[in-house]
Amino acid sequence: MSSQSAVKATPAAPFAAPATPAQSKLSSVIRVTSGNFIEMYDFFLFGFYASAIAAAFFPASSEYAALMMTFATFGAGFFMRPLGAIVLGSYIDRIGRRKGLVLTLGIMASGTALIAFVPGYASIGLLAPLLVLTGRLLQGFSAGVELGGVSVYLSEMATPGNKGFYVSWQSASQQVAVICSAALGYALNQAMPADVIADWGWRIPFFIGCSIIPVVFYIRRSLQETEAYLAQKSHPTFRQMMRTLVRNWPIVTAGAMLVVLTTVAFYLITVYTPTFGKSVLKLSTEESLLVTLCVGLSNFIWLPVMGALSDRIGRWPVMAVSAGLTVLTAYPALAWLIAHPSFEHMVWIELWLSFLYGSYNGATIVALTEIIPAQVRTTGFSLAYSLATALFGGLTPLLSTLLIQVTGDKAAPGYWMAGAGAISLLATFLVYRGIVRERVAVHG
Repeated sequence: MSSQSAVKATPAAPFAAPATPAQSKLSSVIRVTSGNFIEMYDFFLFGFYASAIAAAFFPASSEYAALMMTFATFGAGFFMRPLGAIVLGSYIDRIGRRKGLVLTLGIMASGTALIAFVPGYASIGLLAPLLVLTGRLLQGFSAGVELGGVSVYLSEMATPGNKGFYVSWQSASQQVAVICSAALGYALNQAMPADVIADWGWRIPFFIGCSIIPVVFYIRRSLQETEAYLAQKSHPTFRQMMRTLVRNWPIVTAGAMLVVLTTVAFYLITVYTPTFGKSVLKLSTEESLLVTLCVGLSNFIWLPVMGALSDRIGRWPVMAVSAGLTVLTAYPALAWLIAHPSFEHMVWIELWLSFLYGSYNGATIVALTEIIPAQVRTTGFSLAYSLATALFGGLTPLLSTLLIQVTGDKAAPGYWMAGAGAISLLATFLVYRGIVRERVAVHG
């Protein structure tokens, strides 16, 4: 090559250089978790603005009744998750991770738009709560496979020995959604009077979410299919997948038990926190949202740290210790907070619960991807996760409100979280020392 040619080629080199493997992995993580972010962002908003949504769509004789109807609608979406897990999960296992994740985003967008744009009860009567319920059902149907699809994608693209760290970013992206929605809520409360927010201002974050969806859709369309999926010689039909799931029902059941603590803790310390702060501790809306913001930041830190730790020392030690600590401390921590209510004390208690959640979840989500057979990994993961969320996690705001009302004990949600910890602690020993031990020998 002549020196002149070399000189001409040199300036173009920086622009022509391909992405390094690290850059490519980072780009894939951002692409796949972006949809997870927007889905969770909308879920959190429903919990954050439960009181305003109750007033707009569920007028009732008492604030408690309206709030219960709102949380019932919130929980109804979770009962669609198992159906979404089976229908959409089998679709993803059959036609590919990328195409399935694009489809789930489209379904979720429809549900979000309904909640954002439906007029209130005063304008269209009973049609208003029915349309909001439809929106929640669509979101639940989509979410039934979203978390599983993202987790499986991350586990299949992870570098050897780092699956826990990679998969933890599925949950970490949810924390970014918590942070953004809480920060936006705090900003709105600073900029608008409370009556304006209750009237129509609560819709603004939903409108923002709708405006972000086209960008996320564009980003997710550029995802590449995972090598692990492409390497599979055949992909089972829906009937074959159902037979495989039935044969592996102990694994799916144990997987659902593993996830109980994850789902209960998550919705207790994020979605329910603003309501708990305002209704129980009598803190201001701004203080409750600041606590939620701190929880999101804490979760974001602990999740990848504990996911990476589980790569080094194994899944079950991290899971067993964090679940055990939850059983022992969840109720006493909330009882102490009730006895000494203040913004500072709520921050410290919520950060402790955040540590327990982040520790357990950081190891558990990747564990679930490892115990499910590869041919039905998305379907099996999503079904186990959805069952736990529908029967336990999604009902946490509703049951926490009900427990306080029925027992008169304002710390009663701590019993619910401790019970979830006990179920998941039992499941950890069943999985790693019992019924499916042979499938997790590498990390046991």
